[in-house]
Amino acid sequence: MVKGKQVILKKEPLEDFVTEVFKKLGVDNADARIVTSIIVAADLKGFSSHGVSRMKRYVDGIKTGSIEPVVRIRVIKETPVSALIDGGNGLGQVVAYRAMEKCIRIAEKAGVGFVGVRNSNHFGIAGYYSTMALAKNMVGISLTNARSSVAPTFGVEPVLGTNPISVAIPTGGPFPFVLDMATSIIQRGKLEVLERENREMLSGWAIDERGKTLTNPQKVTQGIFARKAALLPLGGTGEEFGGHKGYGLSLLVDILCACLTGANYGLHLSRSKKGGYNLGHFLGAIDVELFRPLDEFKKTIDSMFKEIKSSKRFPGKEKIYLAGEKEFEMENRRKKEGIPVHPEVLEYMNSLKETLKIEGLDIQP
Repeated sequence: MVKGKQVILKKEPLEDFVTEVFKKLGVDNADARIVTSIIVAADLKGFSSHGVSRMKRYVDGIKTGSIEPVVRIRVIKETPVSALIDGGNGLGQVVAYRAMEKCIRIAEKAGVGFVGVRNSNHFGIAGYYSTMALAKNMVGISLTNARSSVAPTFGVEPVLGTNPISVAIPTGGPFPFVLDMATSIIQRGKLEVLERENREMLSGWAIDERGKTLTNPQKVTQGIFARKAALLPLGGTGEEFGGHKGYGLSLLVDILCACLTGANYGLHLSRSKKGGYNLGHFLGAIDVELFRPLDEFKKTIDSMFKEIKSSKRFPGKEKIYLAGEKEFEMENRRKKEGIPVHPEVLEYMNSLKETLKIEGLDIQP
């Protein structure tokens, strides 16, 4: 089924296909399922910049040797409330998933659990890992740093990553509170989406080496690689609209994900001699009942949300949303109606089907 410029694919066949791709590349079945779950979850929630359109990055990484298909995680240091692990330059999704599992196990015993990760790779949407804690009625935290593409306040050179932050909190309502945001105005993956769709960026999202705004996503991408363009932190240039706050948040993520773990940061996130980036993550789980009974906590947070959503709306707006609400609605809709994919992405997947000799899986619309 074709809808406009998008091709609509069903969730289950797409998951089977993506899993088979990674298995063909040497990833074992359990790990391939983890990677697939996280990639497809991004598309279900509307984060197309981190869904199947980003799969080429991981496939090419494995083919060129910059990502190890077999994930070998080592625990470097462990305490009753924390751990530091080395991801062995494996697929970031698998490394982060296992790290978050460890956070939750630790928190089940100690009330809190934090795991720092080094020697990993791009892990997709940060919100996937924070929401893993919700099954145990815990608060989940997920941070990762990224290759440099963002200028600091009063700077023009890309020295920071888009460095996302996610916090997931259980509620008594139909959906949890899930904050999942980059610390830049726009994510790097979104540039690829805009370029694919032949769309311009908004003025104020990126600048060149003279501080002038750029709106062509291809020029911005090329400029970032040449260190002659940069994305802007949340709030934009200068301090007038809070750009220094986005800059501070981005730097905080690098400190927790790199300085605390021994991973690379900022300008050092280039390929190492072994071919990897040595990316860092920081994940955590907190048992709500360390502080209050769970039912009391949920009752309070639900009351707060109700007051916010029933407050006076901006003219012309029909609804006040909470973090995670739009994604919750989108996921439910796409599970029923299917996942929109750009025709170029489908073409790439069909090329993988041919080159990797994947048989018996139909991903056509």
